[in-house]
Amino acid sequence: MPVLEFGTATLAVEPRLPAAGQLDVWLVRRATLETAAELLDLSELSEAERRRTASFVRPADGVTYASAHVALRRLLGAYLGLSPQDVPFVREPCPGCAEPHGRPAVAYPDPPLHFSLAHSHGMAVVAVSRTVVGADVERLPRAETVEVCTPALHPGEQDELAALGDAGERRAAFGRLWTRKEAYLKALGTGLSRDPGHDYLGADPHRRPAGWTLLDLPSGPRHNAAVAVRGAAPDQVTVRWVPPAALYAGATVDLDADGTVGVPVPVPVGVTTRVSDWGA
Repeated sequence: MPVLEFGTATLAVEPRLPAAGQLDVWLVRRATLETAAELLDLSELSEAERRRTASFVRPADGVTYASAHVALRRLLGAYLGLSPQDVPFVREPCPGCAEPHGRPAVAYPDPPLHFSLAHSHGMAVVAVSRTVVGADVERLPRAETVEVCTPALHPGEQDELAALGDAGERRAAFGRLWTRKEAYLKALGTGLSRDPGHDYLGADPHRRPAGWTLLDLPSGPRHNAAVAVRGAAPDQVTVRWVPPAALYAGATVDLDADGTVGVPVPVPVGVTTRVSDWGA
């Protein structure tokens, strides 16, 4: 068992780090507006996170943000053996300018794990791995979104979309490639400051950036989700829903939750995926 030291933070339990070659993905539904005020536990969030929660114009967006960050802190706390409020975060240097607004990371000289958080329209994704990872989730795109954003894509991606005669197929293909693209850019640490037309993240895995693995994730009927992992494909990918009650006061996240009771989903060759039906 590795010995982890995080300043003055106290280990609440033994760390449960993911194994080498293991990618854990957790899907989170936002708490309902009716239950959020009464049951969603914001006490573990930082003051900055609570201010951000209160700053959203649409209450639903604030609840999505809060649900995502409560889930993130409880998950990372369980992996690291820390209380959720003690999980220390830092921004890594930006690859472009070296300023501290790159990938979010655990504040540790040699991080024992890497994570990525994304949230959109009621859903969040948390990816946890021993190697650098980026995650994205997006609501299914509207036709006008596809029309406006397609010219900014890589020429190869534009050609693929143009070859699809059906508008519904184009929307579905655009949604998948865009989530791959954002996951990859988040893993790089640049985000959309890097030209989205520079890198090919289309349907052909052999044309995607060398040294990275891109995986589409099951994410329910209203969203697309994807992860980008540095290096070869993980030996195992486990995708699970965080039960809504795990975000409430006094609750915890169970890293051993069995996710085998859901609907089977197609997965890449050599990757085992387990999905539960929580929140589906």
